[in-house]
Amino acid sequence: MTGIGGVEMGAQAARSRALAVLRVRSRALAVALLPAAAAVILLVGGSTGHLAGAGWDVLRWVVSVLALCVLLAAGGVALVVARSRPAVTPTVTVAEESAPDLYRMVRDLADRLDVPAPSAIALTPDCDSWLEDRTHPAHGPPPAEKHHDDLAGPGGPAHRRSATAPVLVIGSPFLWWMRVGELRAVLAPVVAGTGPSAHPDIAAARRFIRGLDAAVAVASAGRRDPLSRVACAGLGWASRLLLRSCRGHAAEMERGVAAAAAERAQAVDYGLRIVAQEQVGLAYAGWDRLLTRVALPAWRMGRWPSRLDVGVVAALTELSRRDRLAEGFASRLGERPACDLLEEPGVMDEAVSLLAARLFHGGPAETGADWSPVGWEEYPEEVVDRTWRTDAARLHRVLDTLGVRRAAEGAAPGTDGPTLARVLDHLATPAAASTAPLTAGSDAHAATETENGPDTPPADLDAPHPAYDAPDAPTDAPQPAYEDSDPSRLPFGDSDASRPPVGDPDAPQPPYGDPGAPHPPYGDHAAPVLTIPAEDDEDDLADTTVRGAALAAGLTAQLAREEAEARPAGARAPSSAPGPAAGPDAALWDDRALPLLPLQPPRTGREILTAHITAMVCCAAMDTAGAAPALDWLDGPSLLFDGARTADLAPSVLSLVETGDPGPLRAWMTELGIRPEKPVRLV
Repeated sequence: MTGIGGVEMGAQAARSRALAVLRVRSRALAVALLPAAAAVILLVGGSTGHLAGAGWDVLRWVVSVLALCVLLAAGGVALVVARSRPAVTPTVTVAEESAPDLYRMVRDLADRLDVPAPSAIALTPDCDSWLEDRTHPAHGPPPAEKHHDDLAGPGGPAHRRSATAPVLVIGSPFLWWMRVGELRAVLAPVVAGTGPSAHPDIAAARRFIRGLDAAVAVASAGRRDPLSRVACAGLGWASRLLLRSCRGHAAEMERGVAAAAAERAQAVDYGLRIVAQEQVGLAYAGWDRLLTRVALPAWRMGRWPSRLDVGVVAALTELSRRDRLAEGFASRLGERPACDLLEEPGVMDEAVSLLAARLFHGGPAETGADWSPVGWEEYPEEVVDRTWRTDAARLHRVLDTLGVRRAAEGAAPGTDGPTLARVLDHLATPAAASTAPLTAGSDAHAATETENGPDTPPADLDAPHPAYDAPDAPTDAPQPAYEDSDPSRLPFGDSDASRPPVGDPDAPQPPYGDPGAPHPPYGDHAAPVLTIPAEDDEDDLADTTVRGAALAAGLTAQLAREEAEARPAGARAPSSAPGPAAGPDAALWDDRALPLLPLQPPRTGREILTAHITAMVCCAAMDTAGAAPALDWLDGPSLLFDGARTADLAPSVLSLVETGDPGPLRAWMTELGIRPEKPVRLV
């Protein structure tokens, strides 16, 4: 009796709040009809001779015109509220043919709860589940298939109520991580919400609020002509006023619906639901980690992992192996997973993975040369290795732009390629470089500073280097190719071999891929033009050295140019070719503002510089010390030495970036046998 009483109390509270929302709508209609009612009274009074005279005639005309204007404005607002397309969550629809067991489980759950079954099931790349009304005409007619007849039982009204039931949206990580019983327990309160949703007053109140929200979105759209701007301003003012009036009642109505659904669901798998809620939090943590640490680097490379849901299972299994608090979670993997309720889980996983890439990164809707799927077994080579080598190539391009020499004076032959020593020598401050361990690539530079003494002021960056006193004389040694000759391997179509210097878009830059290109003398860059960091990045770059700040600014500008070049390619219109069996419901939502949910804010200059130096160190480790790229399910790209992951690289790189001290990094490389003076292979 307590559960039944709680359900009735929650439903009654929700209905009372729904009536309050509808009363707001009725009051708005009454206000719109008030001038018309006054005009009717004046017109009737004039026709009967009770309100005669010149003053009454003028008043009749004024009130009649005012009533007409108000009615037209109110009719326009009502039309927009009724016809505007409400916002819909981007999802992947699960047809009953592709998941009969899942539909059967949901219907059985609805029968046990004595509520209408959801009209359809959809998946979303999120760790949540909810009901969503898609009965608006703009979303198409609700699915009304023959198998729904047995859910409603005999009689027409029950069938109509079932046909207009909301859509059940399930977070895709739940299907792959949870077991069948856990998913059933988690979905019980959600499915129970279809009961209150079927009440006419609650449904009407929700439609009214969604219409107001859609009208606000219409009013917020940009308009150029003055008449449209004025009309949208009035529409927005009226819609926002009504929304503010309904806000409190709508919130209390949804609380009442949730309370009634929770009370009703207590009769189904209540004990298992308490255990399953722990898996919800764990799945959320693993999903967030997988997207930010593993998927995001691949998306930036123009590749999208096609098995994200499989990856979250691997990530959570790895977490249970590392964390003693998570022990016991992996023992559940012997039970039947909820993804077995799908006929083709791989196809659904691929569709959800593509939708996640579009929502969180803004990728194209279809695969192509610059946007292709990648499997987890290919991730280390196709994503980790290529990301590091692409970042290292970008780092050396910017160093060329800044006029940094490619090899120290007196260095061994063959060391004028893209070396790590070049980066270290440029970023190291004179005091730190004089105390750092010497390498073959920096002996001459360190010896010169030792002869001058630690108190000698640093050399003027604007003065030409002694090795290049003759700026017009070309270098005799040929320049090795820095990049792969195959431009198709470059991400986002970045096959341009000639890149302008930072800050000077008209000046040519020596190409990397031309072996006969002369080495740019340092004297030609006596006054390098640098991109000034934005004010938002000044505080971030304040903890770096002068050279580090200049290099970070150059890398930031270079990345911005590459992203601007790649953006038009990703904005292509969808082709007319038939799509896959399962895909995002693109017809239901507007994808012009992608990404809708960016994972992280834009990286700062120091973060970009740190990432590029780390990539260069990893390239040197792979090419000179036999290291290998790898995928860590919780931390993303990682470097392996003899099968063991290196975890102490970040502090050494930060020491170089923040203080210009290469000592810790050189000591780390010496311990692992990395040779910074050797050229590395770039993309």
